[in-house]
Amino acid sequence: MTMSFSGTSWLERHELLLMLVVRNVKIRYKNSVLGFFWSLLTPICFIAIYAIFAGILGIRTSMIGGETFDFMPYLITGIIVWQYTATCFNDALHAITGNSNLIKKARFPRLLLPLAMVLANAFNFLLTLLVLLAYLAFTRPAFGPVGWLPLALLAQTALCLGLALLIATSNVFFRDTEHIIGVASMAWFFLTPVFYPASRQIEFLAAYDLAPWLVYLNPMTGILGAYRAFFLGLAPAAGGFAISAAVSVCVLVAGLALFQSSEGNFGDVL
Repeated sequence: MTMSFSGTSWLERHELLLMLVVRNVKIRYKNSVLGFFWSLLTPICFIAIYAIFAGILGIRTSMIGGETFDFMPYLITGIIVWQYTATCFNDALHAITGNSNLIKKARFPRLLLPLAMVLANAFNFLLTLLVLLAYLAFTRPAFGPVGWLPLALLAQTALCLGLALLIATSNVFFRDTEHIIGVASMAWFFLTPVFYPASRQIEFLAAYDLAPWLVYLNPMTGILGAYRAFFLGLAPAAGGFAISAAVSVCVLVAGLALFQSSEGNFGDVL
């Protein structure tokens, strides 16, 4: 039977989107003994692993702008935030190609597939943030303005959706995308201030007489700064976040444009 959603109402499309999000969440933990609880156990494992790592290296504190702070909360916040982007980055590869049967047999807005994937990962990320909140409340109960949290979430989700659209579309027509993404993801991780402050990148640019705002063209730099402004109470670079948020929106617009211009050919190629 062929389903058709091409002329349906927004309510019916929202119901379909919810079905796809729930499906993606269930697939992640299919045949797993602990199932859904891995959403909470994974960040706990991350915290334990990096605590041991920091202990072996003897890293207890670090410094930003002359202020000494605990390195572990800084690192853990960066790792957990990065995982949301990295997971969407990798899952996007199969958002379309992994649903080829559905695309060939059913008529519905193809945009719902990568959108559902990002929203499912966002749901898991929110659960992970609960673990991060508990960890930080126990280790250093000093949070910054709460307004930075929704701003960071919106900017990162826009970035993740834009990347998902670009990657999912590219992987339909160019299957080497998977190999490129593996290298690009690792490079992007090390170019993002996850385990070092953005000031190190600014110092590097200054050595070559380059403007410091260039570091925020990497959207994750400003987004990470916004998360740390709330979770760690570190002084945010509001101008830098604005640049990173603008880049995230540009990535989303580019992803939408490419996806909408290409989705009509998905069925033929797949």
